[in-house]
Amino acid sequence: MEFKDKNILLGVTGGIAAYKSVELLRLMKKAGANVTVAMTDAAGHFVGKTTFEVLSENPVLSDLWTDTESSVRHIDVASSSDAAVVAPATANCIAKLAHGIADDALTTTMLALTCPTMICPSMNTDMYQNIRVQNNLDILEQTGMHIVDPDSGVLACKTTGAGRLPEPWFIFDRLGALLTKKDLAGKNILISAGPTVEAIDPVRYISNHSSGKMGYAIARAAENRGAHVTLVSGPVNIDAPVGVEVLGVESCVQMAEAMLGCLPNADIIIKVAAVADYRPVNPADKKIKKTNDNDGLTLHLSENQDILKTIGSRKGDHQFLVGFAAETNDLDAYALGKMKKKNLDMIAANLVGGEYTGFKADTNKVKLFSKDGTVTDIPLMKKADVAHKLLDAVLEQLP
Repeated sequence: MEFKDKNILLGVTGGIAAYKSVELLRLMKKAGANVTVAMTDAAGHFVGKTTFEVLSENPVLSDLWTDTESSVRHIDVASSSDAAVVAPATANCIAKLAHGIADDALTTTMLALTCPTMICPSMNTDMYQNIRVQNNLDILEQTGMHIVDPDSGVLACKTTGAGRLPEPWFIFDRLGALLTKKDLAGKNILISAGPTVEAIDPVRYISNHSSGKMGYAIARAAENRGAHVTLVSGPVNIDAPVGVEVLGVESCVQMAEAMLGCLPNADIIIKVAAVADYRPVNPADKKIKKTNDNDGLTLHLSENQDILKTIGSRKGDHQFLVGFAAETNDLDAYALGKMKKKNLDMIAANLVGGEYTGFKADTNKVKLFSKDGTVTDIPLMKKADVAHKLLDAVLEQLP
């Protein structure tokens, strides 16, 4: 949603990390953006102009004097851009931008921009730490440009330290946040995601198929929209969303402790996690061995705490509580019953088991029920987009 139909200017300068710009371009195009690349002569020594033209499906802006399309194409590109990112940004380019020097296609175009702009420095560690480079970055930041700090590690010059261009997915994520409206700024949002696991013995457990994808998508969307997000997560195979505070837990007991501990500071609580309803009464401290008597194994289970119901009984008038109902049948009846029983302000209900709406799917189809009787159908779409639709609905219902 952040990139669809947006016009993005991608600036590429002459650093060894220019190869990462190709992957960044691919990510933006895949997300639906229209990308124009402006590159310096030095950048062409690392990645050819043709590569960017083929992948962007647009002519590269590299020479103000040989552009036959328009004598002021750089102005046209600048005025139509919704956002701009320079990755990698060399010390030379940073110095020019800081002091208003426009002596090539990239810097001339950048000087005409009025849209949000992101600068991603990449260079030798000593160059990056040089006081003049740092002063120039300060100037850019003071003028409203967003600076993405470089990663640390072993650089191409064999130096170890800060100066490495972050991975394309990270720059893509931060640019997406830059493009997103900040309508949740100042809000503290508490989210749970993933499954819980209840130990039978040190190697076996009771759990469910929850992947955590929906909860993580909501956490990422909320952070992009300006909220401070705390994500209480069961065991999942997903990278933590950038800028989100993640509290890792395993059992229902641990998740309840984390959620209730964070509850007092939360403005919005969204409980997406699929918590195990039961846990073994006496988990073994050693691996349970098979026997030869063929009598099977009997597990004695006790009911876990209903975290959502507990939160519903404790939430204040200023807090907004959203629950999830993953059902296999009778969706409306179960969802409405759960919303009333657990004192929810909204419940997001979906049928699981289908190819496109299952726990591990990247898409979802959700029906939102609100306490005031409002019903919102969210058609099948990517979970990242469902997350924004859900947050839109929450904002409409907030006191």
